[in-house]
Amino acid sequence: MTGNRLIISALVLALVQIGFLSWIIAGRAAILRHGKEVLLRVEPVDPRDLLRGDYISVNNSISRIPVKLIANIPQGKFSSDDTSIVVRLKKGADGYWQPTAAWFGKAPASAGPDEADIAGHLAEGWGLRDPEATIAPEYGIDRFYVPEGEGMAIQADMRVRPFGIKLALSANGTPQIKALMDGDKTLFEEPLY
Repeated sequence: MTGNRLIISALVLALVQIGFLSWIIAGRAAILRHGKEVLLRVEPVDPRDLLRGDYISVNNSISRIPVKLIANIPQGKFSSDDTSIVVRLKKGADGYWQPTAAWFGKAPASAGPDEADIAGHLAEGWGLRDPEATIAPEYGIDRFYVPEGEGMAIQADMRVRPFGIKLALSANGTPQIKALMDGDKTLFEEPLY
């Protein structure tokens, strides 16, 4: 009887693990499939990950946010205390999206039709006293993996002409990188699964 319990327990544990992984993958795929698309300009860096291969480092137009864009800095607050941040983006005439406002916590109102909110995280230690200073929120979109051997060539091209990343944003602002763009041309698109 003990052997049967062990087998049943192992099967239940395996099903829970498979269910959890499926839930994570389905959530990511839902954002990629139904999320609002945003295009950000990226800058070149020369990275390589020994375990996962070539990738493009996504240092983009929302990597640095001026402190003056944050609308709700509490009086007397001198530095970030490890908090969530929402950055409002607006589509520019060139097709790339730029930050226009930011809030700690949640945005006070919904984004308009030509706007989108991206949720990020601000680590502790950023100075907030000087309105001319900048902060660097983390959005979880700092790498895009490309096929082996293509990363260096893409990085070289990025130094010559503009590249971008197309994001998909969920309703709560969670971002997923959808594609790497060379101007209007899609170089690599992230698969749904």
